[in-house]
Amino acid sequence: MHGLAVDPGSDSFMTQFIKFAGRRLLGPFSALLGHRSLTLELAKRDILGRYRGASFGLLWSLISPFLMLGVYTFGFGFVMKGHWPQTKDTNVPFAVILFVALIVHGFFAECLNRSPTLITSQPNFVKRVIFPLDILPWSMLLSALFHSMMNIAAFILLRLVIEHTLTWTVIYLPLVMLPLVFLTLGVSWLLAALGVYLRDIGQVTSVLATAMLFMSSAMYPLSAVPERYRFYFELNPLTFIIDQAREVALWGNTPNWFGLALYALFGLFTAYVGHACFTATRKGFGDVL
Repeated sequence: MHGLAVDPGSDSFMTQFIKFAGRRLLGPFSALLGHRSLTLELAKRDILGRYRGASFGLLWSLISPFLMLGVYTFGFGFVMKGHWPQTKDTNVPFAVILFVALIVHGFFAECLNRSPTLITSQPNFVKRVIFPLDILPWSMLLSALFHSMMNIAAFILLRLVIEHTLTWTVIYLPLVMLPLVFLTLGVSWLLAALGVYLRDIGQVTSVLATAMLFMSSAMYPLSAVPERYRFYFELNPLTFIIDQAREVALWGNTPNWFGLALYALFGLFTAYVGHACFTATRKGFGDVL
């Protein structure tokens, strides 16, 4: 059996078969579970490296969201007088509604933009035969999740300080983000592998990330989109998550559990496919680099 070595002097054939089958079933999660310490260390290095040399250091991960929301409040609230149709009877500022969407988009866009150069920027790791390259998307994703959590913390603090209110359903926000995590992981593995062979992908992803922001419900609700174009907005994988994030973080509603379950299944399928493509192509990374 391909990939399954039998050693009569150690474990039995059945034990080795179970281990082999377990690795196959775990698929994209096998790298994380098998190299937890290394993955966390790389994620930690990535997070700290972003603020290395800054006077406030890691504190900038919390300061930046406040500054960003301040810019949105001034630009969309005071200058453009933006408003959201659903908020006619509420006091939720348009900038806050937009900020929730940008938390979702920012997480996905960071991984989308970094994935094509994830392997090409680490040639030393590629040349080390024993280094588990498939943990690199995991460490990148954990770093992006950290910054998303900081954005969520800033959102909660601002709502409490400025509006003196907070819906209890905000506790569901991490669960709403979870299906997107699976999808992003699969896309990251796929782009990381393709980026080794097709260097132009990095130029496309930046444009794609911007397009996915404006062709989603981030700036306006789907009801404001002309009927003939609405289908394309609904195809955007960010639209559903953005709408659900607002439901739990702003409007006080519980998530669409059935919709999230379907999204999670699709995200898991994408993760397995992306990991399989990465595993199938990784043998040629060293030759290309």
